[in-house]
Parts: sequence; C-alpha cells; structure tokens
Amino acid sequence: MPGTPLVGWDDIAAVAPDGLAVLDCVGRFVRLNPAAVALCGAGKEAELLGVPAPFALAEGDGACWVGLLEEQPEGRSDGPSEERSDAQVAHWVSASGARREFAYRARTLASDPKFTVVSFRDVTDESHRQRRLVAIARTSIALATEGSLGSTLDAVAQQIVQADGLAGAQILTLDSTGRELRLMGSAGLRHWDVFLDRLLECRDRGARLCMLDSLKERKPIVVPHRWAQIREDPAWEPLHAYLGELNWDSFVSVPLMARGRPEGVLNAYFAPGQEIGSRTLEFLGAMAEQAALAVDYATLLQSEREGARRNERRRLARDLHDSIVQQVFSIGMQANAAGVLGTRGGPVPAEAVQQFAAEVGALSRTVLADLRAMVHELRPPSSARLGLEDAVSALVKSTENRTGLGIRFICDQELDVIEPELAEDMYRIIAEAIHNVVKHAEATTVTIRLGVRDHTLTASVRDDGRGIAASAGRGNAPEGKAGRTARHHGYGLTTMRERAERWGGTMRIRSGAKSGTTVRVVIPLPVRVPESPPTDPESSRSAQSAVPLPEAAKPARSGF
Repeated sequence: MPGTPLVGWDDIAAVAPDGLAVLDCVGRFVRLNPAAVALCGAGKEAELLGVPAPFALAEGDGACWVGLLEEQPEGRSDGPSEERSDAQVAHWVSASGARREFAYRARTLASDPKFTVVSFRDVTDESHRQRRLVAIARTSIALATEGSLGSTLDAVAQQIVQADGLAGAQILTLDSTGRELRLMGSAGLRHWDVFLDRLLECRDRGARLCMLDSLKERKPIVVPHRWAQIREDPAWEPLHAYLGELNWDSFVSVPLMARGRPEGVLNAYFAPGQEIGSRTLEFLGAMAEQAALAVDYATLLQSEREGARRNERRRLARDLHDSIVQQVFSIGMQANAAGVLGTRGGPVPAEAVQQFAAEVGALSRTVLADLRAMVHELRPPSSARLGLEDAVSALVKSTENRTGLGIRFICDQELDVIEPELAEDMYRIIAEAIHNVVKHAEATTVTIRLGVRDHTLTASVRDDGRGIAASAGRGNAPEGKAGRTARHHGYGLTTMRERAERWGGTMRIRSGAKSGTTVRVVIPLPVRVPESPPTDPESSRSAQSAVPLPEAAKPARSGF
C-alpha cells in the first residue's frame, strides 16, 4: 500500500553488509548493527556500547585517498583508488589486539544533531596490498636514481618496514668471492658499527645463523618465535642487548638472487602478532629481487669504472713518462753540462754559468719530482702495491715535503687483513681529507689515526684549522671564491662518503672555527661465510624451528 514501508529500517540495518554505528556527541558508540560488531571484533553489541569510536565526528575532515606514489599524512594509509574523495580511514585495535583499518563516512543525524551516523567497512587487506605495490614502485624509482649502494639498500629496507609494519629489516651482501657478508642496508634497527663483529662472535660460540641456511639452500627460511629462542640461548649473549631493543618475534631470511647466484640476503624481523603468510613471503621475495638488482647493477658499474680508471691511469702514466718526464730529465742533463763548462773558465764567466746550472738543475729536479708524483698517482692503486699503512705513510711524507705541514700518523694495528679494494677506497678517503686540509683549512698540524678495532676499520683525520664553514665563507675571499670552495667541499665530501657507504660504513664530520675539523670513517669488516654449518651440539637448538618455505608459498623467480 503506498506510504506503508515494506521493510523496517531496523531489519535493513541488521542485514546490511557494511558496518553501521551511531556515535554520541563525544564520539562513543551508542548503537551498532551486527556487521559493525563483527568488524570491531566483538561478540555482541553490549561489549562496545560507551566505548570511544575511532571515527572523526566532523564530516569530511581531511578525507581523501592519495595517489599511488604521493606522500600521505601521518597515520593515514594508502587506500583503494576507487574510493570516493569523502572517505576517511580509521585505525582500530580490537580487544584481542588485532589491528584493522576502516574506510568510513560520517553524517550528522538530521533529526538530532547530537548524534552522528557512520558507515564503515574493513579495508585492511586492500590497504596492505596497496602499500606493498607502492613500496615496490618506489623501490624501482630508487634503483633508477643516482646514489650509493648503501643508500639504495637503506631505502629498500625502509620501504619493506613501512609497507608491512615490520619491526625491522636488514640487507646483507656477499663479496665477489661469495665468502664474506657485509651489512649494507637496514631500517628499524639502530646503526651499530660492531654488529657484524658480535654476530661473528655468536657464531663462534655455536649460534646457528639461519640466513646462512637461506644462502646455502637458495630459498626463504621462516623461523617462528625466533626472538624467544635467541633470548634463551647463551650463544647469542653478545647480541641480546642489541636485539632486545627491537620489539619483534618471528624472523624470515630471503636470499638475493641475480643471474642464478646469491648476491646476499634480506632479513625481516616481524612484530609480535604479525602473521607470515604466502602473500607476505611473496612481497619479501619481490623486494629481495629489487635489492638483488641494485647489488648486481652496482657490481657491474663498479667493475666497469675500475676498468676504465685502470686503463686511463696506465695510458696517462705511459704518455707522461715517455714524453714530459724524459724532456725534463734532458733539461737536467743540459744544466749539468753547462755547470761542467763553467768550471773550465773561458769567455763566459764561470760564476754565471754555475749559477745558471744550479738554478736550472734545481728547477728540473722539482718539476721531475712533481711529474713523477703525478705518474705515481696515475699508476694502479698505491695501496694495492704498498699496503694501506705504507701507502698512507708515503702520502704523509710527500705532503710534508711539499707543504711543510706537520702531520702525525698513528697506525694502531697491522692492516694486512684489509682487502685491496677496501684499502684503496680508504686510502682515497684519507688522501681527499688531507687535500682538503691543505687547500682550505689553513692548518699547521694534522693527526691521522688508522687501525682495526673490534673487527671494524676506522680512520680519522683531525686538523687545527679554521673549520669547513669558515673556509667556505670567509669574508676576505674574492667574489665567487667562497662558492667555489663550498662546492669543492661538497664534491669531495660526497665522494668520500660514497666510498665509505660502498662498504656499509659511515663518515662523520665535526668542525668548528676554533676546534678545526675531524673526519671519522668507520667501516665494519665483513663476516666470513663458513664452508659448512657449525657442528657444535648447541647450534642445533636454534635450528630446530627453522621452517623451509613450502613449495606452494615460494616466490616465483619472476617476482610474483
């Protein structure tokens, strides 16, 4: 009959697929339909009445879904693209601790403005999937931009943590021999220079490193409740305090595979209550592929650059030696001959000839020494031929003789354990730091410290000069010179930092107008991968719960 409703609104609310709730003027639940009760993780409506709701009372307050690669406000998650612009997102934690994301719309009740009606639905899985897609896209963008391998892998780790809300992530890479691991990227964990050293100590005490199983088997390894195992295992005592800073429970290790060979490993630390399903492992596999691409690209690029530098050094060294050096040497010989003629007397006063010979000889020897130094710099790396300590010593002596600067070189320990490429990069860092002191600091003394401590290569260069800021912007500099000085500092320091980050290290600078400048570089040495797993009986305890990934859940080689 017209005007007579066929179905009551209470009946409609009872079967509505979306959650419907009524809030009072302070945002507390006063009515909920069955769908709303279920979405909030409660058994019945009475459990939620009077409980503060997660929804904002103001209509359309900051409500919008962001684009795929746009930054989003704090606490706001990426949502499905089909949502209308007036939808908002609220975060809800049920009594059981489950975390959910609700997309909702709020409207004031027309008949009584003290109440607000909210319709909402669960978009947790959709938002999670969207965040993962965003993480993969942003990681691909990061791989295409200029930056060191360390900063790129840091960005990959950060995207993993943000996308899945993990407690932390680490990315370790293998060297060219496949025998040494180096920590190159991390997020969520405090940077600790001696982490690898302590990890090595745990392994020597019998601890089983599950990431080595992942590398060996070339497949992900899942370890439920790993933190509880580590906390109770005395073999892990050197890392108990450090890992205890992280609120985590389970652990997953995924190998980085490129061209059919392992390039490293991705370690993921899961927060308590987080589930590790096939989709999670699929996402970690995709991010591991992104990281492997970055490692492979950096390796190829570094090899190409080193080859080009080596060929250029040899060519320039040959050309300089065959032409300029020989010519300057001939000038010296002519000067000596003129000196001999001058001693015999004759029409030309002997004193004038001798003075000419002395001046030309001194000049030729100076030019010859400088050119030989250039040839020395252009030849294959000095640190590889002499060793790092001897190479730095030779650099110190050459700088002192050339500039009169007082340099104190302290080598705390033998450096034979340093591989040639790392030694070369550390030598270039120190050389650039000394160059900056000579060119800009106006210092009188420099102290260089170099050594290996706690399985970490450390170097510091400290001067008593005017500091970086003062040397870059001093008032008596000619127009434009301060800007050029600042740019030189920027280029040189950037190169030094990139060399340190290439090995997973850090560079810190302290500078003041009255205290001079100190450049400190810390590079953790790699952990050597054992030929076979430890045989100590204690090691089997932490390996018992290492669960290989089931065949159905393994990430495909293509990434999805």
